Amino acid sequence: MPIRNFSIIAHIDHGKSTLADRLLQATRAVTDRESRNQMLDSMDLERERGITIKASAVTVEHVCDGETFQLNFIDTPGHVDFAYEVSRALTACEGAVLVVDSTQGVEAQTVANAYLAVANDLELIPVVNKIDLPAADPDRVAMEIESVLGLPAEDCINCSAKTGEGIAELLDAICRKLPAPPKSDLAETRALIFDSHYDDYRGVIVYFRVFDGSLKIGDKIRMMGTGRTFTVTELGRYTPQPLKTQEIKTNEVGYMVAAIKTLADVRVGDTITLDANPAPEALPGYEEPKQMVFCDFYPATSDEASGRKADFEALREAVEKLQLNDASFTFDVQHSEALGFGYRCGFLGLLHMEIVQERLEREGGVEIVQTAPTVTYQVATTDDQLLEIHNPAELPDPTNIAEIREPIVKIEIICPDENIGDLMSLCDARRGIFRSQIFISTGRQMLTYEIPLAEIIYDFYDKLKSITRGYGTMDYEIIEFRADSLVKIQILVNEKPVEALSLICHRDGGEKRSRVILQKLRKQIDRHQFEIPLQAAVGGKIIARETIKSVRKNVTAKCYGGDITRKRKLLEKQKAGKKRMKTVGSVTIPQEAFLSILDQTE
Repeated sequence: MPIRNFSIIAHIDHGKSTLADRLLQATRAVTDRESRNQMLDSMDLERERGITIKASAVTVEHVCDGETFQLNFIDTPGHVDFAYEVSRALTACEGAVLVVDSTQGVEAQTVANAYLAVANDLELIPVVNKIDLPAADPDRVAMEIESVLGLPAEDCINCSAKTGEGIAELLDAICRKLPAPPKSDLAETRALIFDSHYDDYRGVIVYFRVFDGSLKIGDKIRMMGTGRTFTVTELGRYTPQPLKTQEIKTNEVGYMVAAIKTLADVRVGDTITLDANPAPEALPGYEEPKQMVFCDFYPATSDEASGRKADFEALREAVEKLQLNDASFTFDVQHSEALGFGYRCGFLGLLHMEIVQERLEREGGVEIVQTAPTVTYQVATTDDQLLEIHNPAELPDPTNIAEIREPIVKIEIICPDENIGDLMSLCDARRGIFRSQIFISTGRQMLTYEIPLAEIIYDFYDKLKSITRGYGTMDYEIIEFRADSLVKIQILVNEKPVEALSLICHRDGGEKRSRVILQKLRKQIDRHQFEIPLQAAVGGKIIARETIKSVRKNVTAKCYGGDITRKRKLLEKQKAGKKRMKTVGSVTIPQEAFLSILDQTE
C-alpha cells in the first residue's frame, strides 16, 4: 500500500484542526455520529482556548485513481511559541499542507512555517480555507501566497473546512502531488521517537516513525541514546481511535507500549533499534530547543479546603511528567529565602510559559506562585570566558565583567497600512532597529525590526493587538546575542541587598523600572519603629529611593507645659533609640511583597 506522510501547518486560527476533522470524516475514519469539533485536540485547555498545543498524529486510508493510499498526517500548533512542535512534525514527513485563511490572507506564522517546511525539503500544497465566509477573497489570497511564498497561485486548492467543500480534491492532491517516502537501504531497524506521554496504568507511551526495518510485538528494543532495553508489549496506530496491530513496517507511524516506567528512559528525538541486531548509527534526531524565557515556579501554601497537594514533592512529580509531554520545557531546582524550594523553568516564549503553568495546576493538582519572566544573557568576563546567565543573581562581580550581551530577535509584523506609524513608534520605544518594509497586498504591509527579546516578553504582543484592533500578527526568531549598555540593578531594603529582587535591564530604562518596583515594595512592607530606606543601586550608585516612614510614638505627651528643654531631651533620647534600633533591627519582607512586583510592567 503506498504511503503519504504529511503535516498540516498554518498561522494560529486559520482552520488546521477543523480541516483535520473533515479529513477524518472524508476518509471515513470517524462517522458523523462520532465526530465532534477539534477531534485531535485532546486537552481541555486546547478546547477552551481554541488553539492546538500538542501535535497529533493520525493514520487514515483514501482511495485515489483506483488505488488505496495510507495517509499519516500530523495536526500541528500555529502559535510561534510552539514552533518546536512544528519542526519535529516536519522532520517525520515528506510533505506539508499549508493552510491560509481566505479572509485574513498570509500572516506572520504562515511565512515562518512555510520557510520551515522548505528548509526540510518538503513538498508544499497551498490551501485557501474558509471560502464559505462572506468576506472571503480566495483570488487575492492566492496571489498573496504567490508573491510572498513563491508558490504558484493556480496550485492553490480552495476549500471550506467547515462545510467540507474542496476536501475530496485536497485528498486527491495529497495522493498525487506529495512524494512517497524514500526506500530504506538499511537492513537493521531504526525508528525515530517524535512524541511521548505518560499513562498511569501503562507507563510511557511512545509515538514513533519507522525509517528502516520494522517493529513487532515481543521484540526486545534498545533506546540508542540512553542504552536502556525494553520488550514491546503493544503496538498500534491512531485512526484516530487506538487500533492495535502486530507490526509497524518501514515508513509507517504508530505508538508503542513497552512497560517503560521511568520518565528519564525516553527522550524525544531518540532512535529505537533492535537489541539483538542494533543499527550502526542513530537517526539525526532533532536540534535541541533553545529556551529563551525563564521564570521560577514555587508551590503556594497548601490549601486543605481545595484538596490540592501544594507542596514541593507534588510540584516535582507534576513537572517531571509534563516534561515527558513537552520536550521544549526545562527545569532546575531553585531556592528562595522568601518562597522556599521551587524550580527555575525555561520556556520558548510567554504563551508557552502560561500554558505550562496552567497544565501543571490542572494535570498535576498543584497551586503555583510564579516569578517575573527573564531572558538569557551572555556575559563576557575579563579572563575571556563566556557565561550564560538565566538569573541576575548569577552575575559575576562587576569588576570581572567585560560586557553583557542580550538576545536580539528579528521580528516580522504583518499589519494594516493605517497602523504602520503607531507600530513603528512602539518598536522604536522598545529599542528596535528598523530593517525593512514590504508591501504584501493592497492595505497590508510587513515590517521587519531587530528588537531585544527582553523588550517584547512583557506586553509587546498585547500592545500590537491593541494598536491594530486584532488585525496585526507577529513572528520572531532569535538571531544573535549583542552587547549593549546593560546593568544589574540591586534592590536594597534597609541598606541590605535582596538578591531575589535584582534585575538586569538597559541603563537608560533602569531608573524608571526601579521606581516602579520601589513604589510597590513601599505599599507592601509594614511600617516599623524605625525609618526604612528602599533603594535601587547600580554598582555603588543609588539611582532611586523610596522611604517607609517609622511608626511614631508621642513621647512628649506626658509633658504639660514647662520648660522646652525637657521636651527636647525626650525627643533626642527617642531619636538615639531609633538610630540604635535601625542598626540592629531587621526588616521582614512578606511574601505578598515579592508577589506584588512580579508584574514589572507599569
